[in-house]
Parts: sequence; structure tokens; C-alpha cells
Amino acid sequence: MEPSQCTVERVDRVPVEVPFRPVPARNMARELPHWRYFEVVEVELSSGHVGHGETMLFYSWGETDDDDIDRAIGTEAADLLWDDSVGPGLQIALFDALGRALGVPAHALFGEQVRENVPVSWWCIDMPAEDWVAEARKAVDSGYTDLKVKGRPWFDLRSQVESLDEELPDWFAVDIDFNETLLDADRALDLLGELAAFDCVSHVEEPIPVDDTAGNRRLNRSLPVETVLHFGRRGDPIATLCADICDGFVVPGGAAELANSAAVCATADTPFWLQLVGTGITAAFSLQCGAAFEQATWPAINCHQIYEHDLLADSITVEDGLASVPESHGLGFEVDMDAVERYRTEKPDSQPYPHRIIEVDWADGPTMYYSGNDDQLLAAARAGEIPYFERGVSLRMIPDDGTDEWQSLAERVATEPLRTETKRF
Repeated sequence: MEPSQCTVERVDRVPVEVPFRPVPARNMARELPHWRYFEVVEVELSSGHVGHGETMLFYSWGETDDDDIDRAIGTEAADLLWDDSVGPGLQIALFDALGRALGVPAHALFGEQVRENVPVSWWCIDMPAEDWVAEARKAVDSGYTDLKVKGRPWFDLRSQVESLDEELPDWFAVDIDFNETLLDADRALDLLGELAAFDCVSHVEEPIPVDDTAGNRRLNRSLPVETVLHFGRRGDPIATLCADICDGFVVPGGAAELANSAAVCATADTPFWLQLVGTGITAAFSLQCGAAFEQATWPAINCHQIYEHDLLADSITVEDGLASVPESHGLGFEVDMDAVERYRTEKPDSQPYPHRIIEVDWADGPTMYYSGNDDQLLAAARAGEIPYFERGVSLRMIPDDGTDEWQSLAERVATEPLRTETKRF
């Protein structure tokens, strides 16, 4: 293929709103309702080959804007391929289109293929125990061997993990992401010591603040499970490894950033999770990355399982925790354009913030009311402003009943939480 046949001729963008499946829907509505919004990007090259990508509009490492499109038109696709500034939608579409034009899978553009089957995880936000169990059963039935969950102090985590351990096969693993809510090593060791007694617990991600070197080192040396930090969160990742504070990394980002991170991990012989979040389009790109990155040995986090439709004509299948890397060109999957049209929507001007009321009830403490906006609850947990992973705590989202009382409280908690000894609903 002559380079002149691989210039970008056309770029189209379609905003879509992809519904969640029922169990994720009732839990994502509490904290991440904006994860429904995407922009599907279609690129056509002068060769006639077409590729697709996507951007999760309000949770991603970048966005494709009008300037990126203007810059791309008439430019050699290869000249833009490693430019992360073009955003995930355009970049993934370029990998797909150029791979098809050159007659190779997208992973060949990264380098030598190192595996034919890529480990993939099933993802869950924090949920009541019965919802985690329902999702875990669906994961098992779908061929997965690993579940990634969010550990939070507004649910009874001990009971949640115990329920999973009772329901899951012996070979199924659970990874828990705390987002620094365990606060310090002393408290973290107490709780994680209890959780590690359950055979299913495999990895813990960012249990305490990442800049607590001594605390993270204690955890890493003391816990019988793998400890994980985000690549680069503490600066130099080699210095992080030398500090002996984690066993591996979470690796997100654009193609150039991914390739650089993967090279560092290969040099250090350090495993990592690929974390590329979206529908099946992003998951397909993640498969291509996993095929080329030697140390991508931990199950990738793509979250495409939470959606009603993955936007692919044929879904990614998983067997024994592994997804086969397609031998066909580009991403190896076709986008279901009928589904894209079905979910087409108006692109929001900014991240939507619907009114929500979240009730957290501690067994031996207050009842608190929060909004889902701006990580209100997570900020309170990280600041140590709420009870710490107590037994018996429960959370529910209060549905809008159309009353003035609901509306008034929703407007109040949108700015600050309400603490009360008496339940309002």
C-alpha cells in the first residue's frame, strides 16, 4: 500500500447514549450516569478503507474536537497514529482503518505479537452484595474468571466479599479497588487481613494514599495478595517499583502513552492491567494492545459488560478468562452501525448532573444524605469524615417521587451532605 493511499479523506462523529444493563443501571445511576455518553468516530482513508473508534465523553484520557478533525483531513494516517492529542475516538479509528488498509491486525502496528489470547476482567461499581453476586454469576456464565469491584465504606464490604466467596467457583478471582479509602496502613492491614482470608480475593488496588511510601511498603510486604497502583501516579514508575510499594500497575492512556508504559513494565518485568474503558469498540482496541504488550498479563479492565449493547456486530467472547485476538485486519471486529443509529443522541454541552439523593445508614450511627455529584461520598471517605468500613452499613438511592420534599432535599445535598438521626424517607 502506497503511503499516498492512506491519507485521511473523511471523519464523521456520532454522539450516542448507550443504556446500561439492569443491574449496572440501578447502581451506575448513583455515581456514574454520564458513562452512557459516547462519540463514535468513523474515518475513511483515500484507499477507501474505513475504521471506527470511540470516546467516552466524560471519562477518558482525551477527546476528539473540531481542530483534531481539521488537522486530520488530508494527513497521512500514520503521521497521526501516535499522537495521543487527537483523542481516543480518532486514534482508535486510525488504528482500525490503517490496519485494514495495510492488511494487518492493529496489534501489528504496535510491534510483535506476544499472545493470541488476552486475559479480560468483568467490572462492577460498588453495589449491594446481591447485585455483586448476580454480576459474578453472569461473569462465570460468560466465560470470565476474574471480577474487578469497587470497595467502599458505605457498603458492608466483609459481608459482600463473603457472599461472593460462597457463590463463586474456587478458581474465580476478585480484585478490589479502594481508591485510597482505607486511609492508612494500620487500618488497611486490619481490614485486608480479614478479606484476604477469603480465597477469592486476588488483588487490591490503591488501598491507601499513593504518596504514603512507608504505609504502602508495609502493605505490599505484609499482604498475601497482589497490590496495585496506577502507573505514574507517584511520578517515576521505576522509582515506585524500587520503593517496593506495589506488585504491578494499572495502565491507561492513549497509544503512545500505553506503548511507553508497556515498555517500562517489560524492562522491569512488572505485570499490569490494561484499563481502557468503553463499549466493545474500546474493548476490541484493548485486545489488540494486549496482544502486543508482553507484561499485560493481568485481566484487562474495559467495562464493556455493563452496557445493553457493546456496539459490535459480533461480541467479544471469553473462555477460561481469555479473549482470542482476531486474525482479521484492523480491530478485527465490525461496528454495528444500526445500533449506533439507534442510540444516536444530542451531544451534551457538558457533563450532566441529574439531581440524586443517596441515603447511607450506619447500623450504630447517623443517617447521611448525599448527592452523586462531584464524588461527594468518595471525598468524605478519603477525608475520614464518615464511619470506617463498619458492619451493617447500607446505601440506597432515593427515587424521585415528585414531591416538594424530595426536590428540596435534592437541591440541598447537591451542595453539602445532610447528617441526621432520623431518616427522611
